[in-house]
Amino acid sequence: MEVKSLNQTVYSSRAIFRLSRGGGTFYKKVPWNAARPFLIPAAYYRINDMSNLQVAFLDRYHPNICETIRRGLPGDWVPKFAESRELKDQTAAVAEAELLFVMAAPVTPEILAAAKKVRFIQKLGAGVDRIDLKVCEERGIGVARLAGGNAIPVAEHALLLILATLRRLPMIDRRTRAGEWLKEESRGVNRQLHGKRVGLVGLGAIGKALGKLLKGFEVEIVYYDPYPPSAEIEQRLGVKGVSLDELLATSDIVSLHLPLMPATANLIGKERIAQMKPGAVLINCARGGLVDEAALAAALTDGRLFGAGIDAFAKEPPVGNPLLALVEQTVVTPHFAGATIDNFSSVIEGAVRNARQYLSTGTVSGADAVFVPQAQGTTTNIR
Repeated sequence: MEVKSLNQTVYSSRAIFRLSRGGGTFYKKVPWNAARPFLIPAAYYRINDMSNLQVAFLDRYHPNICETIRRGLPGDWVPKFAESRELKDQTAAVAEAELLFVMAAPVTPEILAAAKKVRFIQKLGAGVDRIDLKVCEERGIGVARLAGGNAIPVAEHALLLILATLRRLPMIDRRTRAGEWLKEESRGVNRQLHGKRVGLVGLGAIGKALGKLLKGFEVEIVYYDPYPPSAEIEQRLGVKGVSLDELLATSDIVSLHLPLMPATANLIGKERIAQMKPGAVLINCARGGLVDEAALAAALTDGRLFGAGIDAFAKEPPVGNPLLALVEQTVVTPHFAGATIDNFSSVIEGAVRNARQYLSTGTVSGADAVFVPQAQGTTTNIR
């Protein structure tokens, strides 16, 4: 494993763990799908009495989700929901909280400054790019995520975007409602999924889940991931690892399933979009910052690419984004691929499990741990 100093933080599509060794601070990469315990001295953060803990929620949830949260929390834990997205209401929600559970809302230095009692932040999903991890480290606030917690709904949504883009479904829906009947006109443009080559950029929990869904369409699946799974998993999923260049040049559909980090920002830029197979489709249910949206819009406008299904934008809401104007070539949704009521009870269950484990033992599973502070002069072991 690669180990670098504090000033050379390792950024990758895998979890980053902080170690304290010999008085220095280091970061160690391990696969974030590795089910390894992240061990720290239990006495350092052990809390014997977990009653009456206040849990802050910054996101604005549907009433049904709020009720799911109340049912999922231990009976004596008190949820505190932010009344709006305004900073004053966000800071009020965290003012007395010991725990912060967050889905999409940013956790900024201003919010953390108001969260004087918060000991642990649980992301109710996989990506932590909206949490200020540097401030969390300075404050000694533990941070965890739910690796694969939303994998099934996100994979389903990616498949939905693939099919809807190939059939130009939103545009056809609007024009059918307006009285047009474009059956034969569409036959010369629309495409089927069967028999296509699908390239998955990232084969974590979501990429694997999408691979399983795609098998029924009798497609060829290739993937790029710097940390490939075992040959057994490849065989079970029916996927083949290739270079990113080959994936882009040969895939009819390219679907992104990786986190936004410095090493992945603008990964699909102008040059890589130019590498894509003519007439290909790009699907992004990950993070908007992975894609050069202006270059993608240009490729769609000049017809080099057939279409794009976009659930995540660099700026959200994407006011003025050129992709929104391309109503025939794009299918767009409001970064809600994982937003289903069906799986939210298991999301809250996982969040509570991580919080209890962290507060009582100082341990968070290797797949979910993002940052776990340690006692001065101790060493973390990853087994």
